[in-house]
Amino acid sequence: MTYLDHAATTPMLPEARAAMAAQQAEVGNPSSLHASGRRARKVVEESREHIARALGARPGQVVFTAGGTEADNLAVKGLYWARRGADPRRRRVVVSSVEHHAVLDSARWLAEGQGADLELLPVDRLGRVAPSTLRDLLSECGDEVALVSVMWANNEIGTVQPIAELADIAHAHGVVLHTDAVQALGSLPVDFAGSGVDAMSVSAHKIGGPVGVGALLLGRGIEPTPVHHGGGQERDVRSGTLDVAGIAGFAAACEVSVTTRAQRAAHLAQLRERFVAGVGQLSAGLPQRISVNGDPQPGPTHRLPGIVHLSFPGCEGDTLLMLLDAAGVECSTGSACSAGVPEPSHVLLATGADRRTALSSLRFSFGHTSTASDVDTTLAALGAVLDRARRAGALSLGATARGPAPVGE
Repeated sequence: MTYLDHAATTPMLPEARAAMAAQQAEVGNPSSLHASGRRARKVVEESREHIARALGARPGQVVFTAGGTEADNLAVKGLYWARRGADPRRRRVVVSSVEHHAVLDSARWLAEGQGADLELLPVDRLGRVAPSTLRDLLSECGDEVALVSVMWANNEIGTVQPIAELADIAHAHGVVLHTDAVQALGSLPVDFAGSGVDAMSVSAHKIGGPVGVGALLLGRGIEPTPVHHGGGQERDVRSGTLDVAGIAGFAAACEVSVTTRAQRAAHLAQLRERFVAGVGQLSAGLPQRISVNGDPQPGPTHRLPGIVHLSFPGCEGDTLLMLLDAAGVECSTGSACSAGVPEPSHVLLATGADRRTALSSLRFSFGHTSTASDVDTTLAALGAVLDRARRAGALSLGATARGPAPVGE
């Protein structure tokens, strides 16, 4: 198989596997006071130091979680509760319209059952929040806002947000800013202190670490209300027995991905350029051209180096995905499916794309195991299946136009 879904998860790095294997042979709860517990605690704290150093943070700012989703939930819900508790006027939650569902759904849950007023920040056609949009909003109602959450880089189309500028605007109005940096880590120069954000979510399995471990970084004086309760192992903010092996693997992956980031980003950018050029050649012979979504400009302030998000006019993304899968190429629609019913990407809809375009899109994402051969194999597979996908799309659109089939047909 040709695997081009690294934005969903990427193969574990050898260093992470080795670090995990070394700890899986050991025993000890890091909260225990005996010798085995102290040895486990030592691994956890050394890993915390490594991760903090790689991310421009202090060790005490790193709160381990079970992944990026938990970190996002803890940030959005916990900061809302804490800020509203300190000042009952702060009931507004402001998030960008292109957030990962871990943020969007947490914010909607607060609005539906916790008395929050949800405000979605619009984006431009590239998927970027204009700083002036946030400034204007906070100028009107900044004293009512509990928190702002804007992701560092989009997981579908790869657009990078002006995080440092947004953080400055939020702070000028006394508002905290959280960023989901799950996709940014390992691909962009992520610096927690330098960015000025108050809270930041990261995940191990996006950078070659294990599934099931992540972290929420919290700035000085930022104390979210716990989402769940128990032993209070992580700063009394997050409870639960820590996964020592997973944390060790996370630290190893973090060190490797950050220290080799520049070289890997350059390699991914070359693969992306090769792929986009090949798609352009395929597109030249089609009735409607394939379009590339997101920021067309390269560089760490514009887009992620390894994501290519394409719309295929006349095709259905799900159909094209399955045809590619049958041809040995794995990618993603980048959209959510509920009970088998395809839904258009909320990210593309937020950029102004229509529903048909959003449903015709696929995400190809490169990672540390990707090669030029993967690009060429994928282009060949695309060329072979596009006509079938267009014919299937035309049949589907025709059935939709005719309406539901009569009973018994």
